[in-house]
Amino acid sequence: MTDDAAVARCLTAFEAGIEAHRRAASALGTGMARTAARLAAVLRAGGTILACGNGGSAAECQHFAAELTGRFKRERPGWPALALTVDTSALTAIANDYGFERVFARQVEAYGRPGDVLVAISTSGRSPNVVTAAREARARGLTVVALTGADAGALGAEADEVLAVPEADTARVQEVHLTVLHVLCDEVERALAGS
Repeated sequence: MTDDAAVARCLTAFEAGIEAHRRAASALGTGMARTAARLAAVLRAGGTILACGNGGSAAECQHFAAELTGRFKRERPGWPALALTVDTSALTAIANDYGFERVFARQVEAYGRPGDVLVAISTSGRSPNVVTAAREARARGLTVVALTGADAGALGAEADEVLAVPEADTARVQEVHLTVLHVLCDEVERALAGS
């Protein structure tokens, strides 16, 4: 037996996601193209893409790095991309010794080089450890790309490029972030590996 109210709620959630994507597409097209060109230029020059975020955003960092080191749609060489969210020994040691606010910044210090890119993801734009990583990255000569919700917050102020999804609902923002990351992967592959 089907619960008609549950079906209606499911369809409403899908409609909300579709509308969030429509609004984001209008707002982010130019920024995504600019960001993809930056990422391709860094990889072409032998640089590295670093990514950080918490919770669902951490999972998106890992997904993004995997698409770059493995492949998205095209057969091509692997590219250097690191999700700063995956090394539990480093995360716990850094958090224990320096505080959770430094878990990503310390890794940026270790791995980031001038000319690299940090992709910093925070739906609120206010995650202290992500903002601290962005500050560290800029101080070290990395380009910072921020993926946020409608309010880019302190993270937006530290970024060279802000891709702010014009939504407040965390789930909708995360859904659009995944699409943005896929678009970036596709455009980077087109630029470096052809069609």
